[in-house]
Amino acid sequence: MTDQWATFGADLHIDPNGATGLRAGLMDALREAVRTGRLTPGTRLPSSRTLAADLGIARNTVADAYAELVAEGWLTARQGSGTRVAQRAESRPATAKAPRPRPPRTAPVHNLKPGSPDLSTFPRADWLKAARRALAAAPNDAFGYGDPRGRIELRTVLAEYLARARGVYADPERIVVCAGFVHGLMLLGRVLRGRRVREVAVESYGLHVHTRLLTEAGLRIPCLPLDHLGSRTGELHALRGAGAVLLTPAHQFPTGVPLHPDRRAAAVDWARGTGGLILEDDYDGEFRYDRQPVGALQGLDPEHVVYLGTASKSLAPGVRLGWMVVPENLVGEVTAAKGVSDWASSALDQLTLAEFMSSGAYDRHVRSMRLRYRNRRDQLVAALAERAPSIRVSGIAAGMHAVLELPEGSEAEVIRAAAWQGLAVEGLAFFRHPDADLRREALVIGYGTPTDSAWAGTLEALLRVLP
Repeated sequence: MTDQWATFGADLHIDPNGATGLRAGLMDALREAVRTGRLTPGTRLPSSRTLAADLGIARNTVADAYAELVAEGWLTARQGSGTRVAQRAESRPATAKAPRPRPPRTAPVHNLKPGSPDLSTFPRADWLKAARRALAAAPNDAFGYGDPRGRIELRTVLAEYLARARGVYADPERIVVCAGFVHGLMLLGRVLRGRRVREVAVESYGLHVHTRLLTEAGLRIPCLPLDHLGSRTGELHALRGAGAVLLTPAHQFPTGVPLHPDRRAAAVDWARGTGGLILEDDYDGEFRYDRQPVGALQGLDPEHVVYLGTASKSLAPGVRLGWMVVPENLVGEVTAAKGVSDWASSALDQLTLAEFMSSGAYDRHVRSMRLRYRNRRDQLVAALAERAPSIRVSGIAAGMHAVLELPEGSEAEVIRAAAWQGLAVEGLAFFRHPDADLRREALVIGYGTPTDSAWAGTLEALLRVLP
């Protein structure tokens, strides 16, 4: 009867060459592989038929070598289990150094850092259903290198969704799929440098990872002042060297202020008048609670705005999928910057997301999370009103975070107290541009981050450290 491993056996890289013959050389090579830890205890070896065929030697030679190594205790052989590496104390390399003990790390018990959704709510069952349907229907070319813009199935679904839900003008031919916002910003930095842009204006409060990416691309990052109406985009004209501006108009991060309509118009007027480009980060546009969602800025002028969206907040960062809707005259440059094929985003993940969205599961999940986050926001506001009435809360009309205004000079002290309580929080100063003229003392509370089971304890820990 043919040994099943002769056809479906495991591969084993071994060099049996030795001066004392093939059997002895094979045994020496196997002993060395076990001794150095390359073959770990429990590893199943190929059958004698398979290994003999792979090495081009007689099957009896392999069988005899296996039998002798079993007798010596290097290998084990059981009916139905095959030949495996035995458990041996000397299976670790003799020269290997013992691993250094790591210093103890005290992980925070509670986490209120902003920027992450509740990861426990990822819709595993619906995602798995979508993945199965997508895989079953996937055309053969889905397993190739693919269009650098991304799968047409996902771009088509995104165009419909973004137009419907965010007011974006989104032709599938103008959408480029990327591995999240950071990847998209890296590509845009490359394109802007290629266009000889030297400065990209940024908001005076934002994420350092974004500004670092721009500076690493060789771009200077002057900042726009910020107040209760959002970034003062009317001052873009004073930044003579700026060829682009990065904005979070629907829900400024981290202050939570929506960009006032007059300032939206001012940004578009600047872009039209100077040929500049607006990079719109719509990171949490789906989550608005107190009134109709604020539409995307891109709808005002699709030829001067690059719209960037992502599944990182609506689903999870680990999905590693984002998208850009780019002006028509920029499609070729962005596509070229990405490369000759879509190496960054799995085609199967793109097809799964396309199926997930077209089936309605994405809309259902967003609505469910919107309700969940709104309830947490309301609980946070109510608890502060009862236990810390002097704390003013802002930026809560949308998103998954809130800004808690603190007395002057108390931000650092509150963060230290939180650390003693095992509570991870960020102060507003962490997000401040070095040249920002506005200085505020506040905490940025990511109420979307904890799981449902951890939320009550995390909220209580926060209340204990507030002044």
